[in-house]
Amino acid sequence: MAIVKPFQCVRPDERYAHLVAALPYDVYNRREACQVTAANPKSFLNIDRPETQFSDDVDIYDDRVYEKAGEMLNSWIKDGIFEEDRLEAYYIYKLIMDGRSQTGIVACSSIDDYINGVIKKHENTREEKEVDRIRHVDTTDAQTGPIFLAYRSNEAINKIVDLKTGTKPLYDFVLEDGISHKVWRIDNADMIHMIEEAFHGIPATYIADGHHRAASAVKVGLKRRRENQGFTGEEPFNYFLSVLFPDDQLMIMPYNRVVKDLNGLSETDFLHNIQEFFEVACVGAEPYAPSEKGMFGLYLNQTWYCLKARDSLKSPDPVKGLDVSILQDNLLGPVLGIGDPRTDKRIDFIGGIRGLKELEKRCAEDMTVAFSMYPTSIEELFDVADAGRLMPPKSTWFEPKLRSGLFIHMLK
Repeated sequence: MAIVKPFQCVRPDERYAHLVAALPYDVYNRREACQVTAANPKSFLNIDRPETQFSDDVDIYDDRVYEKAGEMLNSWIKDGIFEEDRLEAYYIYKLIMDGRSQTGIVACSSIDDYINGVIKKHENTREEKEVDRIRHVDTTDAQTGPIFLAYRSNEAINKIVDLKTGTKPLYDFVLEDGISHKVWRIDNADMIHMIEEAFHGIPATYIADGHHRAASAVKVGLKRRRENQGFTGEEPFNYFLSVLFPDDQLMIMPYNRVVKDLNGLSETDFLHNIQEFFEVACVGAEPYAPSEKGMFGLYLNQTWYCLKARDSLKSPDPVKGLDVSILQDNLLGPVLGIGDPRTDKRIDFIGGIRGLKELEKRCAEDMTVAFSMYPTSIEELFDVADAGRLMPPKSTWFEPKLRSGLFIHMLK
């Protein structure tokens, strides 16, 4: 059963919330992060990516970089940019994008649930990516980027959320990308108890986005357990910051693919070779987005094609049956020679939020062929995680992205 606890939140003063709220740290490279922080000194990216406070000759993993993050966080609290709520509470976080809303519970999830498999994963993590966030969390004594979790919709939680969102929010602002952000606090003892009990009845939660942040938070917690042999299990380091959304409110966008070359094949030979496993139909110049599972768009030499996987490729296996697996196992691998998409430099991945024109743009610049995907469903994600399996890389793209800096869980 899921342990999902209220917590004592450090959050921005209402005057600064719209300035503080920042996209996740890992959507930017160093140059882009520096541009954002230069334009907005109160963006939380200043703390999430503290190398922006140094010249380019300072390594992003330098000890001084992480120490700067801690100094800035403490300074922002002291200066009143952030405030600390006195009582433990849950928070409701509602995001509205293009008229569609998703509303989650901001809380702390248990590192033991992660270890024991109550919190289920669908991606591998890479150690080098974990190390950065481990050092950031450990040095700042804070978890600043919430883990995006999903759960199967629960009527009791939905009723409380509906009741609370009918009241005035703590925050209500729209950012430059047009996405609306609203936050409410739940500090009523009865409501807190009902939410906690409702999650106790939910057998599993699922990491939708933030696998590396979750793994890092857990490793910091385990490190602190070793350093505090008399720990009770109630200390803040035993939990990590999360936002939990019901599955019926989530939207997964496609994660499209572009490939550098045709692996030595002519266009004619390439199109001929893929017909063994796919029906191929020319669409023309109009960008093509698949309308159902088992369909793919192909862009080559300024022309769009529709690919339909032949029936022989369909599989009841939760991983092999994914569209991303069908494309990898029957086209990208055997025809284009992309053996390991995690490491092969000839392939790149384009989030669906960027649209099909981005695929055409990349093929005009540095790539040769592009594939538009039908999005993986949340049910497919649950099936893979429930089976204890892992998805291929870049299988899901969730929108809208959670903003960092609105909720901070202190470990001290």
